[in-house]
Amino acid sequence: QVQLVESGGGLVQAGGSLRLSCAASRRTFSSDFMGWLRQAPGKEREFVAAIARSGGSTRYADSVKGRFTISRDNVKNTVYLQMNSLKPEDTAVYYCAAGAGSVVTRNYNDWGQGTQVTVSS
Repeated sequence: QVQLVESGGGLVQAGGSLRLSCAASRRTFSSDFMGWLRQAPGKEREFVAAIARSGGSTRYADSVKGRFTISRDNVKNTVYLQMNSLKPEDTAVYYCAAGAGSVVTRNYNDWGQGTQVTVSS
């Protein structure tokens, strides 16, 4: 049973913007936190951003601070990642995830299939 479905990826020029969406089942959306990770070719999966169930706490990787914003719509059971000022090094498959713990401790339980983001120079 698919719990998380990402969308919104694509090809964009450097400096451009994209908004990723992650539609979750009601059960998954009630997890302690929702987040985004990414994996570039030949690299390990890395944390990007997380948001608490209440929406009151967020956390970002240093590499995206000031450029990316995570948010959630508790009516639509959807989490978003607004990505601005994109750089070629942001190119990766972006995964939505959910789990237990805080936005700092982050124990992942559920994963989406991923959506490709490609930033051209």
